[in-house]
Amino acid sequence: MNGQASAPADARVPSCPPWSAGHWIGGAWYPSGEPAVLRFNPATGEIVGTVAVGGSVVALEAIAAARLAFEQNTWAQVPRLRAEVLLDFAAEMEREAAPLAVLLAAETGKLLRVATGEIAASVAELRFYAGLARSTFGRMLETEPGCVSLIAPEAAGVAAIMVPWNAPVILLVRSLAPAIAAGCTVVVRPALQSALIHSAIMRVLSRCERLPPGTVNSFSEVGSAGAEELVRSLDVQVISFTGSSRVGKAIMAAASPTLKKINLELGGKAPAIVLADCNIEQVSGRLATESMILCGQQCTAISRILVHESRYDAMKIALCAALSALRLGPVDHSATDLGPLINAQSRDRLLALVERAAEDGRAPLQGFVPGGDLERGAYLSPTLTTYDDLASDYIQQELFGPIVNLERFSSDIEAVQRANATPFGLAASVWTADLVRAHRIARAIKAGTVWINDHNKLVAEVETGGYGDSGVGRLHGTMAMQEFQQVKHIYQTHGALGVEFPR
Repeated sequence: MNGQASAPADARVPSCPPWSAGHWIGGAWYPSGEPAVLRFNPATGEIVGTVAVGGSVVALEAIAAARLAFEQNTWAQVPRLRAEVLLDFAAEMEREAAPLAVLLAAETGKLLRVATGEIAASVAELRFYAGLARSTFGRMLETEPGCVSLIAPEAAGVAAIMVPWNAPVILLVRSLAPAIAAGCTVVVRPALQSALIHSAIMRVLSRCERLPPGTVNSFSEVGSAGAEELVRSLDVQVISFTGSSRVGKAIMAAASPTLKKINLELGGKAPAIVLADCNIEQVSGRLATESMILCGQQCTAISRILVHESRYDAMKIALCAALSALRLGPVDHSATDLGPLINAQSRDRLLALVERAAEDGRAPLQGFVPGGDLERGAYLSPTLTTYDDLASDYIQQELFGPIVNLERFSSDIEAVQRANATPFGLAASVWTADLVRAHRIARAIKAGTVWINDHNKLVAEVETGGYGDSGVGRLHGTMAMQEFQQVKHIYQTHGALGVEFPR
């Protein structure tokens, strides 16, 4: 989510826009027959719009539409068409960038400038996969005279994409774009908390006239009945899910009877290792910012800071100051550093963890719920904890909020051992002026991405994914298309001039 576009300094987010979300199936829009549910702005508590909720029946209709589209047209065999659709999608999204960013901020509590960057990054990713759609090549080899093997990548079939709420546009696009580029047809099931912005993105895609009806389908729901149909269906060949490790494991188990291809990006507990040679005053500000990405509601955000024991006390003081300096405020204000959490339920869950840490004497900086104009929103200020027992929930569990833990180590080996001591392995960072040492540590950390003197740099061209409980497979980059493809071997003995062979 590193788009370069920026929003106006203090653009106003409408307080109660008339947004609604329906289902898009077989190229047509229709609402569910069930009652719609309200969506609320987490910054103000005001109604943002309504979401039509589906379930098993709607999911089955979406699967059937995607299967029909895959079987009865040439979508999978025309890479130029798929590239043109992706480019059209990118152009339409770019034209609608401003209102889409406003809706994204209003529904999820994301800062407007961050929402604007997410839309820009999504446009860039669509264009990247438009190029790859026309660059998918197999290979040929001759194993002996006149005996030829052709290796051909093919679209896997129907792909089901399940998208979380914390970065709902870019996390949709990073699965949908390679699925389209590969030639799959798609069913998307968004998180209820971001169903409005998801529906708006689908409406942008629906304006792409060259997209065959039923190629991309989408439905929203309360609960998981529709998602379970996607996982169980014999007509779905690929599942791409981003979310918690608990749900990811359940999906893998439920999908096992059908032997689907499974792509999972799951939880994280990203450690930042800070070596003794670092300038604590400079690094602490970066660490504070990167730990509070989306108020800590991002799986790659720093959640553990491991610092050499000789700099521990200085780092604790500096982090308390840097985290305290981050300003909570309205999402559309240029001076705001942190917006609200996704909802009041999440805030209350995290507040209980903050209060428990304070009771344990492990919260040198204790977060609080602000009053005044922010009292109506799901706001919670940052917390620094200092648990050192590796069995602690504050080290082992993904808290998904504005809580970061400070730990100490005495050697590089201990630092790596502590970094690898959780079941997660999504991302990490190493901070030092000694780049040779940094690379040694980076190679020893069990994580899909390790940044050096930086954090959370995510780009379309470079694959991301996790080790262990952080998931299976990779998205972004060229490898993402392989998640939506099968490989076919075609063998032929046609002989060679002057060489006899049996017919």
